[in-house]
Amino acid sequence: MRDYKAEFENRVEFIKSVLADSGAKGIVYGNSGGKDSALVGILCKAACENTVGIIMPCSTKRNYDEDAVDAKEVAQQYSIETRTVDLTPVKEAEINALAGITELNNSALSNMAPRIRMLTLYAIAASENRLVAGTGNRSEAYVGYFTKWGDGAHDFNPIADLTVTEIYEFLTFLNAPEFIIKKAPSAALFDGQTDESEMGITYSELDAYIAGNAVDKDKAEIIDRLHKVSEHKRKGIQTYCK
Repeated sequence: MRDYKAEFENRVEFIKSVLADSGAKGIVYGNSGGKDSALVGILCKAACENTVGIIMPCSTKRNYDEDAVDAKEVAQQYSIETRTVDLTPVKEAEINALAGITELNNSALSNMAPRIRMLTLYAIAASENRLVAGTGNRSEAYVGYFTKWGDGAHDFNPIADLTVTEIYEFLTFLNAPEFIIKKAPSAALFDGQTDESEMGITYSELDAYIAGNAVDKDKAEIIDRLHKVSEHKRKGIQTYCK
């Protein structure tokens, strides 16, 4: 297990350094009410008093109920400023605008909310001289479980090297609310969705695989397939050069 006292101190210093180098005066992040945004919020607030978490419900009932309540409770415990913006009308307007030129499939529709949220975060960041903090973790990155140019876009990410298992350990060390630690991970892209059911593997299995430990053959095959088909997400922009 990591030394989370040292991890906390080192990551706070990392955030301070990024801010100082950028000349930005604050931080903004998406407060989803989940484990990752909880940890990022705690770290950013410790590094920068001028940190704000944005709650951005978009379409799903869970966004307005459980997730919003959890997000506010975590923010209150750690004295993090919170704002809420309802993005459902924005998504509906986008869908209506595209109706005449293309037929949106489920992938396009599911990934629309994360991209609208990132647009929102960058609009706030640009208006208030803030940096956008990323909230993705190592486990999600390995299998591409994030939206390209959505939640995968940010100015810096203080938890990108941590697996989901380590995120939970870190939150436990920080005395985060138990409901966050026990909450089933979900991108809440649609009602009833959970990360593990959608991927077909558990994070425990994925983290064991990443650590080089043995997992069932069928699970290893799923992980290998997800990693392969998502490689384009982890690469930088491909540009022509001689």
